[in-house]
Amino acid sequence: MHFIEKTRLMTAADMNRVLMRMASQIVESNPDLSDVILVGIRRRGVPLAERLAQKILEMDDIRVTTGALDITLYRDDLSTVGDRPVVNRTELPGNITGKTIILVDDVLYTGRTVRAALDELIDFGRPRRVQLAVLVDRGWRELPINAEYVGKKVPTSEKEIVKVMLPEFDETEQVIIVEPE
Repeated sequence: MHFIEKTRLMTAADMNRVLMRMASQIVESNPDLSDVILVGIRRRGVPLAERLAQKILEMDDIRVTTGALDITLYRDDLSTVGDRPVVNRTELPGNITGKTIILVDDVLYTGRTVRAALDELIDFGRPRRVQLAVLVDRGWRELPINAEYVGKKVPTSEKEIVKVMLPEFDETEQVIIVEPE
């Protein structure tokens, strides 16, 4: 399937500024960062969580623990993913019970990815609190899920797709809206 780029939402510089602001909000909302774990939802949430941790380190000289969650087997649409879905590792730094977990993802749309992440997270323990940080919030939900930390809110139509491009996976760093041709 081919896509047509409609709009560029963020450049690399924009993303850097947005992540700095989000990191600042996380620090303000969580005075004791020693019990905070930034957990990225695979794929693009993982490098975003690591970048947020780096921004917090640069701002406050505090090293926040990071982890990675692979929700593949927790998806409610697993049968539509393919005959042999690729399952990556979930990597959580020890016991999460009693910790503040900040789930990090690139785009919030229906809320189903976050629901799957919550289901998996609870299998590993009982966090004291779970917060959500997303780079882009598309503003429409199928489930009652909201993010505490949002880089940019962008109302979109169902046929539009928000593509977060990171050097870890793509040749460039930007956020664009595309539509099928």
